[in-house]
Amino acid sequence: MNLTNLKSGTDIRGIALGEKNQLTADVVKRLTFGFVSFLSEKVQTPPQALRVSVGHDCRISSEEMKKNVIEMLLALGVRVFDCRLSSTPAMFLSTIRGDLHGSVQITASHHPFDKNGLKFFTKEGGLEGEEISRLIAIAEKADALPSIPIGRSEKLDFMDEYAAILREMICRGVGARENSAPLKGFSIAVDAGNGVGGFYAKKVLAPLGADISASQFLEPDGNFPNHAPNPENPEAMDAICRAVKENSCDLGIIFDTDVDRAAIVDETGREINRNRLIALISAILLEEESGATIVTDSVTSVGLTDFIQNVLGGVHCRFKRGYKNVINEAIRQNAIGNSCPLAIETSGHAALRENFFLDDGAYLVTRLLIKAASLRGEGKKLGDLIAGLKEPAEEKEIRYALEGENWREKGEKMLNRAEEYGRKTEGVRVADDSREGVRLYFEKEKTCLTLRISVHDPILVVNGESEETGGTEKILPVMEKLFFNVN
Repeated sequence: MNLTNLKSGTDIRGIALGEKNQLTADVVKRLTFGFVSFLSEKVQTPPQALRVSVGHDCRISSEEMKKNVIEMLLALGVRVFDCRLSSTPAMFLSTIRGDLHGSVQITASHHPFDKNGLKFFTKEGGLEGEEISRLIAIAEKADALPSIPIGRSEKLDFMDEYAAILREMICRGVGARENSAPLKGFSIAVDAGNGVGGFYAKKVLAPLGADISASQFLEPDGNFPNHAPNPENPEAMDAICRAVKENSCDLGIIFDTDVDRAAIVDETGREINRNRLIALISAILLEEESGATIVTDSVTSVGLTDFIQNVLGGVHCRFKRGYKNVINEAIRQNAIGNSCPLAIETSGHAALRENFFLDDGAYLVTRLLIKAASLRGEGKKLGDLIAGLKEPAEEKEIRYALEGENWREKGEKMLNRAEEYGRKTEGVRVADDSREGVRLYFEKEKTCLTLRISVHDPILVVNGESEETGGTEKILPVMEKLFFNVN
């Protein structure tokens, strides 16, 4: 059995419904068997002594997958804590707060309703890509799987504890008691996209006195009938922006399906995501620790670098795309003596050192909300913190398909051609901080292009930004000439 096609970076993902179902009962049980074998060896504890939590998002296939995961855990003698409908960050935190050896979350993040997947955690965080490969190798070689339950299972309402942690964090941050309704007078619209994030409005904001009446799509529905639960989706962002403007809210919050990503909208209906979101949380953290390093993915803007380094006085470290890549680089920066409180992708994955470097959308917006409450007392808004952020006149992303079995080799040739062009052409500069692909600056056109091969797919991605409208249109034809006829 070959299961390697289910590996997606540091996750397991595949079709989970219909005739093309890749996550059958047998496959899910095999993968669970692989995780238990991996976990038992890692923590030097026999399966019969392991304690593992299991949660899931609201996808149509999640309940059945959870049933299969738990059946295999019980057959191996594991003590199981069934957390039911849960956010992904909460499932990791359950290993810390519940003193568990590991955790399994059933989710496919923002992907379509027919997809699903598995995320595995230990107390150290999510598994690395090579660890997922080891897990899969064990699963593929498994012969007869045990089926008689010898472990035991119990319910664990950890989402209630998780919500309480966030409420306590807000109260501590604003210097108030929970029963004093510290968010009274704040009108906050939450858009959960019918994913798991509705708990934030109902169990975090409302108990603290916030007006959440403008919130929408809070009820979990695995069909995602209103819009994709994804802060990067234009339709989703338009929906929360409209809610904020039509209801004169002070703030809008939008989560992805499993709440490991988020973005916000200010009181004017302006979306604060991607570079703006990175700039905002960086402003808060660098106010607390001047000179610290902020790690981001490779496609952040020129203006963001200028803002972090020349306005905020920090250090901007661009790194490879992939949330685990930026998190691991932030951990490495701290290890070599460069204080780094934040690892964040433009997609909205934000991991703070103070929160175990866990990418947690609810924790991120809680941090922002605390600052908003503080600024309100001074007559200021969150947007004031990023007033010095220079934004491009134009941003564009173009994706070129890489065909054939040697698609990665073909993509590398394209990148090499682009880099060679940049080094030989007057008025073009190759960035010295390119840690993924190639980043080119075109001085006359005031345009920057970042070229990279997709982390998961046979695609060459070109992210362009320009200080002038139409700047990328002048450059892209030049690049395309370099790309064509590469074998």
